[in-house]
Amino acid sequence: MQFRDLKRQYQVLKPQIDQAVTKVMSDANFISGAQVAALEDRLAKYVGVKHCISCANGTDALKLAEMAYGIGPGDAVFVPDFTFFSSAETIADLGATPVFVDVCRDTFNLDPVSLEREIDRTVSQGLLKPKAVVAVDLFGLPANYPQLRRICDKYGLLLIEDGAQGFGGRIGDRVACSFGDISTTSFFPAKPLGCYGDGGAIFTDNDEIAVLLLSLRVHGKSPEDKYNNLRLGMNSRLDTIQAAILDVKLTAFEDYELDTVNRAAKMYDELLSGKLRTPVIPQGFYSSWAQYTLRLDSREQRDALQAALKAKGIPTMVYYPRGMHQQGAFSGLPYSGQCPVSEELCSSVLSLPMHPYLTEEDIQMVCSAILEQL
Repeated sequence: MQFRDLKRQYQVLKPQIDQAVTKVMSDANFISGAQVAALEDRLAKYVGVKHCISCANGTDALKLAEMAYGIGPGDAVFVPDFTFFSSAETIADLGATPVFVDVCRDTFNLDPVSLEREIDRTVSQGLLKPKAVVAVDLFGLPANYPQLRRICDKYGLLLIEDGAQGFGGRIGDRVACSFGDISTTSFFPAKPLGCYGDGGAIFTDNDEIAVLLLSLRVHGKSPEDKYNNLRLGMNSRLDTIQAAILDVKLTAFEDYELDTVNRAAKMYDELLSGKLRTPVIPQGFYSSWAQYTLRLDSREQRDALQAALKAKGIPTMVYYPRGMHQQGAFSGLPYSGQCPVSEELCSSVLSLPMHPYLTEEDIQMVCSAILEQL
């Protein structure tokens, strides 16, 4: 059994993917080929924004978004403590200070109450200028954007949506990567929509920011003269081959993969609810299920269950074993010590196999193995 079965997905999509990749090879247009612009147009329409600017990976997408808005030294950027390293890494890399905020125990996403507390604390200290909030759509579930937008508007903060795991999620009729003032995603292979390498994208309705991003992703070049570099930028382009692959996979994603992965999650819920703490999807929210994550009672119970499942050939993962404030790279940063939920989750979460190609037999086998250990 695979944790996320990319081999099975490829076998299903093989004819279309092989044809798309062969065309790129035959045309020998490997950088900025027509497939890249075509994919960007499709992605922008899917999300419901004016502009999609693709780039080399999800981390670059975040950094480019933050560069476009001038985030830098002296700025405080509020970021969930329970997330992948890059959500805070890009902030620090630009010289700004990530301020770690606790998350909600049920959804794993940024806690609006904790966010407002940390903003007020930062303002009262007067050492940093509150500049932005990075909200992460963890495990496929959009963050609580109605509340986060209210807080950002109250304090005059930029809202950045880190949709690396959330592409395809929704709140009502609105799609993930449309909620921030600027939003980003990742096409890492294991993401809900993944390519066969690295890739990322930025989404915005701001025309001026879109033009700036087009420059920043290619060494800060002028739109009229690529050898006139107007600013310091990056080398961060999506390869044409990856764009061609994503175009095929986006069709499958829209046609059936999102529905299938939600049916898989529902089956997990039916077999495990009432026996374990299963994921919570608030009313009106829709997840793209990057992960299906249980909460156990303790680290000891979690680790024992993981070992027992491994012995049966069932892969699981711990996302994440430590919070941002526990990362060695951030040991010198100011930290309020107010992320107890994040610390609890790091000791108790366990993610099960989850992807659109799981069979009912796969899910029944996983759940039977889990229930035997309780």
